[in-house]
Amino acid sequence: MSTTAATSAEISHPSQLPAVDKVLLAAEMQPLREAYGLDACTKAARTVLTHLRQQLLGSADQPGQPVQADLTSIVQSAQRLLQARFAPRLQPVLNLTGTVLHTNLGRALLPQAAIDAVVQAMSSPANLEYDLQDGSRGDRDDLVESLICELTGAEAATVVNNNAAAVLLVLSTMAMGKEVIVSRGELVEIGGAFRIPDVMTRAGAKLIEVGTTNRTHEKDYAGAISEHTGALMKVHCSNYAITGFTKAVSDADVAGIAHDHQLPMIVDLGSGTLIDMRDWGLPYEVTVRETVESGADIVTFSGDKLLGGPQAGIIVGKKELIAQIK
Repeated sequence: MSTTAATSAEISHPSQLPAVDKVLLAAEMQPLREAYGLDACTKAARTVLTHLRQQLLGSADQPGQPVQADLTSIVQSAQRLLQARFAPRLQPVLNLTGTVLHTNLGRALLPQAAIDAVVQAMSSPANLEYDLQDGSRGDRDDLVESLICELTGAEAATVVNNNAAAVLLVLSTMAMGKEVIVSRGELVEIGGAFRIPDVMTRAGAKLIEVGTTNRTHEKDYAGAISEHTGALMKVHCSNYAITGFTKAVSDADVAGIAHDHQLPMIVDLGSGTLIDMRDWGLPYEVTVRETVESGADIVTFSGDKLLGGPQAGIIVGKKELIAQIK
């Protein structure tokens, strides 16, 4: 809305200010009421009038002062408040951080084909949970499970809100009331203060730390297994690295120890990657497929950091375990 500038009158006392109803009934306010609604306009008008009243009355530290205001200027001030309140929260920015996939700046961008597909899905009804073949209720995982399994080599998959939620759900399903063995060097904290020990506590599992911060051996895992053990777990240290005098047990070896004791092996890959980054001259990162092939029964990873799109956590692994988790 555009308004014509007008000469404001000097007001020296709060009694000279117009009432809220008069502001709302002003001709200049009508487009704002149509655009933002009566409640929002009422709140904006009251805010402007309260501010002017405070200026006129002053305080113990600051004496009151006359103000230049009339109905038009009050509406204009209310309009600025409304525009600020309802402005889009997401603003385009330039990523000059040097981090290609910055988690605070939108992460991976979507190709135009994916954007077009999103627009179509959001602008018309779709078979989200409906099986068009037999005309019955379907499962939304059916839309993506085969694709995820093709990319990861897993038997089955399901999708949740984020990777922290994926870890929580996996642990609560597979190890509630039981012990989960994790190397001390893998007790990570990720953004948002999600800590592996805290997530495990929330899931009702008991954390059993083995090894030391910098060195963990096969015997540490094997020696900690008891009748109370529910699973062995590996956590990928995707946001830091320990170098120097270190020793870690491979996913395959931990999986072997777990399976020798008829226990499942869980891997939290954090960000996760589906492709070998070395093809583009980037440092090596273990892929989800490699982790599945190492013998892990369940693998969790983030679905949005590298794939783009909405925040998501993906759980892949053995079919019977995914069924329990779902």
